[in-house]
Amino acid sequence: MSTAIRTNARWSIGVVTASVALLTGCSGDAPPAGRPTSATPTSAPASAAPAAPSASGGVPDLSAPETVATGLDVPWGLAFLPDGSALVAERDRGRVLRVAPGGGAPRQVFEVPGVAAAGEGGLLGLAVARDYAETGWVYAYHTAADDNRIVRFKLGGGAPEVLFDGIDKAGIHNGGRIAFGPDGMLYAGTGDAGEGSASQDPGDSNGKILRLTPEGRAAPGNPTPGSPVWSLGHRNVQGLAWAADGTMYGIEFGQNRFDEVNVIKPGRNYGWPEVEGKGGGSRYADPIVTWTTDVASPSGAAIAGDTLYVAALRGQRLWTVPLGGGEPRAEFPGRYGRLRTVAVAPDGALWLTTSNTDRNGDGRDGDDRILRFPAR
Repeated sequence: MSTAIRTNARWSIGVVTASVALLTGCSGDAPPAGRPTSATPTSAPASAAPAAPSASGGVPDLSAPETVATGLDVPWGLAFLPDGSALVAERDRGRVLRVAPGGGAPRQVFEVPGVAAAGEGGLLGLAVARDYAETGWVYAYHTAADDNRIVRFKLGGGAPEVLFDGIDKAGIHNGGRIAFGPDGMLYAGTGDAGEGSASQDPGDSNGKILRLTPEGRAAPGNPTPGSPVWSLGHRNVQGLAWAADGTMYGIEFGQNRFDEVNVIKPGRNYGWPEVEGKGGGSRYADPIVTWTTDVASPSGAAIAGDTLYVAALRGQRLWTVPLGGGEPRAEFPGRYGRLRTVAVAPDGALWLTTSNTDRNGDGRDGDDRILRFPAR
């Protein structure tokens, strides 16, 4: 890795000293940019070992919604414990709630200290350790007083352990999605914090997908030894998902023109801020699907079987993308309002959260809520 970098990066111990950047524009409030466009997904080599298939082997039944929780305050992160119950992060309050597999009143099980909720920042992504039954570790990405950071903690109490900090924060573009990949490494999507040049700087942790060990260090096998950067040239990564063959997908929150679904490959450059959507030439990786921002402004993503599910905020719909070929399809347009996070439970059911109590939403009776679509 080059030593001529914007931040003073000490990748080996997962610490970056960085400054805060601000910008006023965001695709969630961008004017409409025409009709939705898409490209047929294409196959790609696996970026990691194959993921385990759904325990149920079924497909989520989108015709059979069940409300499993109501009255949530800007739910953002969603992750499942081995017993099938869900952990939910409330962005603005910094609380972690537990929801039983069959639903019911959410119960607070932890409050992350030091969460600085403002704009799009706050308590964001959650992930549960692969060896949770032995270690009890839960991971969170959150905005703090001076930066965005990744921490881990145990629901039984105690102070969180800071694993990776110094990710620039701003009122917008904080990224925040974290997930364990099929290789056992922790992946984190970061935003550009309103400074597009950071996305093209390989020595900056913003505008990237990072690949870390469970202890927060740069993972072995990364494109640049000692660097946590897995891919670069991102504006605001909001969704991470893996297919059964190990292919990794990243969901990109665009600016005024196009939102993207990308196949993520190690070391590839996804073009921001030089290009938005397709047309980057050989230097930049093209997305496999694009939408205009008025019908998407996507956030979380999940894969069940051969379908990628993408939750859309401004678009107020759930996009289904057939990974074997075919056109994306919009489900529930406007029915539930803004949709933030989608995840597949251990039993194969699809869980979907709304985001109508944030500053851009139009809250409805019972919002925010979690919907469950059982696997058949």
